Parts: sequence; structure tokens; C-alpha cells
Amino acid sequence: MLRSLHIRDFVIVEKVDIGFEDGFTVFSGETGAGKSILIDALALALGERAESSVVRVGATRADISAVFDTPEGIGPWLAEHALEGDEGELVLRRVVDAQGRGRAFVNGVPATLTQLRQLGAQLVDIHGQHAHQSLMRPDAQRELLDSHGGHESLALAVHDAWKDWREATRLLQRAEQDASGLAQERERLQWQADEHARLALQPDEWTRLSQEQHRLAHAQTLIEGAAQSMSVLDGEDSSIASQLNSVCERIAQMTRHDDALRDIHAALDSARISVGEAVSDLNHYLNSLELDPSQLANVEARLSDVFDTARKLKIEPENLLEHAASIDAQLQELAATGDIDVLRARHDQAQAVYDAAASRLSSARQKTVKPLARQVTQAMQELAMAGGKFDIALTAAPAGAHGVEQVEFLVAGHAGVPLRPLGKVASGGELSRISLALSVIASQAARVPTLIFDEVDSGVGGAVAEVVGRLLRELGKRRQVLCVTHLPQVAACATTHFQVSKRETRGTTRSAIVALDEPARVEEIARMLGGIDLTETTRNHAREMLAGKD
Repeated sequence: MLRSLHIRDFVIVEKVDIGFEDGFTVFSGETGAGKSILIDALALALGERAESSVVRVGATRADISAVFDTPEGIGPWLAEHALEGDEGELVLRRVVDAQGRGRAFVNGVPATLTQLRQLGAQLVDIHGQHAHQSLMRPDAQRELLDSHGGHESLALAVHDAWKDWREATRLLQRAEQDASGLAQERERLQWQADEHARLALQPDEWTRLSQEQHRLAHAQTLIEGAAQSMSVLDGEDSSIASQLNSVCERIAQMTRHDDALRDIHAALDSARISVGEAVSDLNHYLNSLELDPSQLANVEARLSDVFDTARKLKIEPENLLEHAASIDAQLQELAATGDIDVLRARHDQAQAVYDAAASRLSSARQKTVKPLARQVTQAMQELAMAGGKFDIALTAAPAGAHGVEQVEFLVAGHAGVPLRPLGKVASGGELSRISLALSVIASQAARVPTLIFDEVDSGVGGAVAEVVGRLLRELGKRRQVLCVTHLPQVAACATTHFQVSKRETRGTTRSAIVALDEPARVEEIARMLGGIDLTETTRNHAREMLAGKD
């Protein structure tokens, strides 16, 4: 459950720290005081998108932290994402600067908005003040039914199966429509693959052939150059080797008279040794080098074949191997997408998977419809809609991403009238009450520990408002319930009551929130009953309302 909320510089809230308890908690206050701002701040900490306008005027950033008890079963998820914190406590924090840039943290560790939203979905369920309006949308009715029945995983399986089936259908249709074009493309690619197969070029072969051809073509020049170099280094007449030997001997004798010549002697001796090694290597090179016209002809023939193949394929010789790999990949892809029999089998398999998933979802929805309709009908009797009835119609529809039926909420406002679509027959007040009943009933089925109702009681009053308050109080015995309300009957049912107010200081509006003790609750409920000018009569009425809830 939510333990505390800490808000800094958010809209008109400068600084607020709120501690929460179990049970049913209400927030009340004058219009514009910032009651719903608290819910908006919490939603931001749970991963809602933010803009720079959320930062209080004059501040550099908004900072919201929400502290929760760590729910059972969430530990492995936190460990998987390296977001563990203190045992038993879960801290979600969101910071948004004046430029709209934001950062998110879980237990002090940087996190993504996706991670915040994934956590938030397991912690809090928020019912907005305009929830009754969304009920007129078919998709909202379907989502509420699936959420109440716990069909989310089945609905996701249907959605994924639908995507796979659609893609398989697209590929099959393309193959059937473009059969001739695909055959031509396959023929073109196969011709290129055959050329590569005939050439059978090996890795690094192009580089090796080029080097060998260059060497063989210049063999005579290499032989003559190597022989002349050997003659200079170690020939019969005044060769470099003989002269170095003579100089080394002379310097060696001179070192007897001056040790300073020893380094010079060592350098000359090293040069003499290097010349000897070079002579040996040149001799070995000459012995291995020979004129071989037949080998040169073979190499040049192979090079010519490589050049001709590259020219046919309109690529550079050094790119042949890469091109061959690309052609093979294209042929494999074409085989996968161009074989109509394979594509048809894949299409039929995808359709079978979709049909099975859709059938499971349909069965689950059928099992949920009657119990939910019965519960909402019962709640309508308590919400000043005696004789009214609620039902849910599942009408066969073309296969789609959400299954094979259309979900439609039907309502009869009172006895003796037929059921008709909710959006067409319900008045604003009736729609609000039905929405509230659905919210409460759906929340009873939800698994999240904290439920928030943001003025979902709008459009009701009098005895109905008292029923609403009692419903929320009963729900608060099983879950933590937070409710923003303007109805004194609802506020009087709460176990904890906060008052939100605003004040203007030096031309700037600030919002404040305080927990009310019993005398302060009497004053606030009296204000909600009678407006600005409070009388002892309204105070006595407020005391009676509070006493009746004990």
C-alpha cells in the first residue's frame, strides 16, 4: 500500500509530505484548491508523461516521491532489473525540470518510464473523474470486462496471434499476386549463384593470385637483381663483405691503444654479421626463384576467369565473396517467402493459432459476463436506480486484434424498459452511478493494494451519495482506498480526512494539505454542506453525519 507521498514544486504545490494509513481516505477542499493535483503528482511518480508546465512557477524542477510497502511477489522483478531497495519498502521518484526533461528512480536507482509504469500497474489503480465518459467507448467497455475477468494474458495472446496471422496472410497474398515476378527474380538470383559456384573463389584467393602473378611476371628481373646484389655484397673484387672484414680487423687492433673505439668496433662487427646474413638469405632466394612460364600462364588464366565473372556480375573482383553471400541470403529469403505451398501452410497454422486463442478468450468472457452484470444490477438498486438492469452483450464480429466478438454494455434505467446500449439511454447522472458501480466492483477483482477514485462521484448527491460513501468505506476494509470528493456524505464515511486549500502570497498561489482531527472534520463537512457561511445547524448536521458512520 501507499505509505507516504512527498511533493516539491509541482504545479501550485510548493512542499507537501503526506503519510497514509489503511482504510478509506478522502481529500476535500474548495474548487481549484488542488485536490486532483495530488493524484496527478502520484500518477507522475507512477510513470505518466510530463511536460515542463508541471513545474511550479519560479522553481527549477518538480520532485515527487511515493513510498510503498513492497508487494509480495515483486521481489524477483526488482532483482531482475537491479532495482532492489530496503526490505519491505519501495520508493518511486520522478524529477522533471523546467525544460520538460525528466529522470526516474526506483529505490534510488535510475529507472525508465516503462519500468515505473510496470511497477505502478502492480501498486495503484486510478479511476479518473471522467471515467464515466470513457464508458461510452466500445474499447473501454471491452478493456473493463477483460480487466475484471483477469483476461489480460488471453487478450494479449489473441493480439499477438492476430499480428502473426495478418503477416502470414500478407506474404501469401503477395506471393500469389506476384508469382511471375518472383519467379523471374529467383531465376536472376540463381544465375548469379551458379556463376559464383562455378568460379568457387576461395577466401583470400584474389589477393594471393594477384601477388603471385606479379612475382612470376617479373621473375627474370628479380633473378638478375638478386644476383647483382650478391656480387656487390660478397663478390670476388672489393666486395662490401671483404671491405667490412678488413675494417673490423684494423679497428680491433686500434682498440689496444684506445678503448673508446670498442663501441665503433662492435657496430662494424654487427654490420659485418648482418651483411653475411643478407648474403645467405639472397642465396636462398635465388635458389628458390625460377622462371616458370606454365605456372604464370595458369595464374593469369585464373585471374582472367575472376575478372570475367566480376564483369558479368558488375562488381569489383575483391567484392565477389561478399556478393556471393548476399545472393545466397536473398535466395533463402525468396524461398521462404516465395514458396506458395509453404506460405499457405504457414498461413493456415497462424490462423489455427489465432482461432484457438480467440476461442479461449471468448469462453473466458462468457464466464465473466453474467456475474459482472448481476453485481452491477444489484449495485444499481442501491444507487437510486430501483428496477434498473445491467447486462453485457457479446455479439459475433469479424476476427480482429481483440477477438471475434464485440463487447457492448446494455442498461435499462428502470423497470419495464428494454435494455439498450449504455451510451444511448443513460443520463449523465445514471452514467456516473453505473461507472462508479463498475469501478468499485472491478476494483474488488483487482489485485493492486491501493485504489484511487478522483471525483468519480460527480453527478450524484443526496441519498445516493451516502450509498457511494458506504460502498467506498466497505471497499476500504479490504484495500487502501483514496478518494477526491466534493460530497459531504462521502467524506463523512472516510476513516481519514485531508483538507486541501490554497492561499495567495505575494501574488503567487500555493496549495496546502492538512490532516483533519474530529473538530476540524466537523468544520470541513459543514462547509461542504452549507458553503462559506457556516451555522450551528450545519455543524450539528455534520456531527450527526460523522456519528452515524462510527
